[in-house]
Amino acid sequence: MNIVVLVKQVPDTGAERTLSEADHTLDRESADPVLDEINERAAEEALTLKETVGADVTVVSMGPDSALDAVRKVLAMGADRGIHISDDRLRGADVVTTARVLAAAVRTVDDVDLVLAGDATTDGQAGAVPAAVADLLRLPPLTHARELTVDAGRVRVERETESGETTLDAPLPALVSVTEKINEPRYPSFKGIMAAKKKPVRTVGLDDLFPDADTAGHLVTRTRVVEAVPRPARAAGIRVTDDGSAGRRLAEYLIAQKLV
Repeated sequence: MNIVVLVKQVPDTGAERTLSEADHTLDRESADPVLDEINERAAEEALTLKETVGADVTVVSMGPDSALDAVRKVLAMGADRGIHISDDRLRGADVVTTARVLAAAVRTVDDVDLVLAGDATTDGQAGAVPAAVADLLRLPPLTHARELTVDAGRVRVERETESGETTLDAPLPALVSVTEKINEPRYPSFKGIMAAKKKPVRTVGLDDLFPDADTAGHLVTRTRVVEAVPRPARAAGIRVTDDGSAGRRLAEYLIAQKLV
């Protein structure tokens, strides 16, 4: 069984995040880069399947040179090989471009049975890349999985969203995106960290993935932030002292705000 897990390096979720003044994109130099925590859970699920049903795990990440650290961490956790997509032309790539590039990288892996990803990265929170990758690869998308099983050439997930819980089942190959509830990622062991240094990682760019494409008209960022302003400070609330008229005053306030 061949599994590809998609991961991303993001600014530390515990640090304050800011936007660059030049183009209003996320300033990735203002916080330490880390492997996205939900993608880490996708990697853990891939490694669990490797241990239980037997699998070969390839980790794929798109990002600058520093993103190689994210690939190496998953290799230290137990993945077998990595693909690092690095190209200056991908800076600020939107959802469509990101999905097309990731899908192209997945196609370079032979006989893929399962693609795993986090349901949304913590920097952009678009939540659309996994489904877009599945569409481009013509794979059934099983998204928002909190539990996953593979058996007899099929994958089955328990899906949880704000609207309810659903059981999804599809034949392999397929793509599954996972939520933070699916597992607790392992820590890389010292042995794993040392072994990761010897595992193969292939670095590719747009010219490798799309040798015949017109990158000027095909692989571009289709959206642009024209303005960004700080969130306004929270205003002080209104305190109502109950002198017997608090209920009426509260009702009047709710009506004035068109909340009732």
